[in-house]
This record gives sequence, structure tokens and C-alpha cells, in this order.
Amino acid sequence: MSHQAAVRDAVGFDAYAENYDAALDAGLSATGEDKEYFARGRVDRVREVLRRLGLTPRSVMDFGCGTGSTTPFLLAAWPDSMLVGVDSSIESVRIAQSTHASRRARFDVVSASSAEKVELAYCNGVFHHINPSERPSAIKYVHDALAPGGVFAFCENNPWNPGTRYVMRRIPFDRDAMPISPPEARRMLRAGGFEIVSTEFLFFFPRALAWLRPFERRLVRVPLGGQYIVVGRKPA
Repeated sequence: MSHQAAVRDAVGFDAYAENYDAALDAGLSATGEDKEYFARGRVDRVREVLRRLGLTPRSVMDFGCGTGSTTPFLLAAWPDSMLVGVDSSIESVRIAQSTHASRRARFDVVSASSAEKVELAYCNGVFHHINPSERPSAIKYVHDALAPGGVFAFCENNPWNPGTRYVMRRIPFDRDAMPISPPEARRMLRAGGFEIVSTEFLFFFPRALAWLRPFERRLVRVPLGGQYIVVGRKPA
């Protein structure tokens, strides 16, 4: 199957495009937070990993960008960067383009192969919607889009966290998803040609326990956070 078909399985959400954010926030309300809280937290963590690597990307791809809601956080994290968001949902891309397009950001329907050569590929919550047999094709799409030495920030829901599974059951487009464990994610990235840089866990405490959140940075290796980020690097 082509890269485009694989991505369509992941993010072909035309039917959800208009109410995607509302449905997501309704599901996340069980945590006491909204999607912006989680998007900001993920991007901040990716920025910290890249800072440790001495990398400041000037070109970023948001793979499976949806309606573009993460765009402001990615652009703010790297103020000198340019961003391209790709998604197979035509309606989602239309909304992203009308809402978030700027001198620094543009959005395209994903093509059969990537013409982009970016320094950072960011992806959140996409691969659990891809049929396992098609995931290698999607990984290859990202690998091909990266310049040598580029970084892939692979963000996913942690199936080892019962709260995460509960939230996913509350979200219409996540109920039938196929969660990916952290070891499985690392295997996929290695098989796709990436060197694994790190695996970190985040979002341990809901808002009701917000006073404990300062301790979360000490827990990044504890595999119980609501999400995890595997950072892979394309060999130079």
C-alpha cells in the first residue's frame, strides 16, 4: 500500500474535522485539562530533548497535523523555524490552512511520497489509527521526509496507563484505535532506520493532583505516564 493510503488509515477524519477539537476536549475533560495543556507539554518536552542534543530545527513537519491545533506551540518552540503540516483529511487541511496558515506555516494533503526535507518531524496520536501492517509504510514516509541527522518525535498514548485507556474510550475516533506500547514503538522506529535517542513518559497527574506535577520531570523514565515520546534520529 502506498504511503498515502497508510496515512489515510491514520488521519482520514473528514467526518470529524468540524467537531474534532470539541470531541477531543470532551474526552480529555476527565483529566481536568484541555488539548492545549497536553500539546504544550509534549512540545516543551520535545524541545528539551532537542536542546540536550544541541539541535535547533529550522524546518518542522507535523505529520498527521489534523486541524493544525499544535501549530502555535511548534512555531513558538522554535521561533526561526518554518512548518509544514501534512494530513490526508482534505477537510482537516482546509481548516488548518484557514486557521493557522502564515508566513511560517503551510498545510498540504499528504502525497504518495514526501518532497520535504525537514530537520524535525513531530507526530502525535496518529499511529494508533494505522493498521499494524501499514505502519512501516508510514514510518518510511517520515524517514524519507527527514534530512540526514533529522529527528522524529513519535508521541503516543501509553496503553500501560489505565487512565489513558479510559480517556480513549470517551473519544469517538479513539475507541477502536490500536494502542502501541513503548517497546513496540521503539522496534518500529529501529526497523524503519532510526537510531533511538530517548523514551520519556509524561502526564502523570490530573488537574486534581496538580500540586504533584513539579515531580513529573523526575518520573520521565517511569513507564506509567499518560503519554510517551520516543525520539529517533535519522543517521547522518
